Amino acid sequence: MSCLPTADAPLRILIAEDQAMLRGALAALLDLEPDLKVVGSAADGESAWRALQRQHPDVLVTDIEMPGLTGLELAQRIQRQALPVRVVIVTTFARAGFLRRALEAGVGGYLLKDAPAEQLADAVRRVHAGGRAIDPQLALDAWSEPDPLSERERQALRLAGEGMSAADIAARLKLSHGTVRNYLSDAIGKLGVGNRIEAYRLARQKGWL
Repeated sequence: MSCLPTADAPLRILIAEDQAMLRGALAALLDLEPDLKVVGSAADGESAWRALQRQHPDVLVTDIEMPGLTGLELAQRIQRQALPVRVVIVTTFARAGFLRRALEAGVGGYLLKDAPAEQLADAVRRVHAGGRAIDPQLALDAWSEPDPLSERERQALRLAGEGMSAADIAARLKLSHGTVRNYLSDAIGKLGVGNRIEAYRLARQKGWL
């Protein structure tokens, strides 16, 4: 059963962040607010997903880059499962591509880690109330250059950038070797580069991975 807040109960927050020091700092910062309560934390995306099932938080505060499952993939999973939890991303990546994908996944807040500390608590409250907390210029930039990659191309390219061969990628994604090669070839063609590593680097720079 979901633990819904009442007029007197604080908003329940789950934190997903792979850096232990920052995870603790975020929890301490939010727990200073009388109307907010950190009910759990996780060091990777899969652990965060399991914690969501146990804790039923009102708001998830998550990084993007984490082992196992990224913050964006976590938001997409929450959206697919229609879980009653709002998402605020706190990241170092001021990249329009990341923000665009976050918005498409239903994320309500997108803050940079160098933003003033008081903005985080305000963002949590605003997003929980159904609003958004996003840097206006970054939001404008998010729609200036569309992401040409499909989700499968993105998955294959990310694994290729980690050094996996097409055969290994096929095994990981449960696809045929030929299908993976086609995805990689299509991604290289769309990005106008010479090979998969160049494609990976460009896509990372744009925030599409």
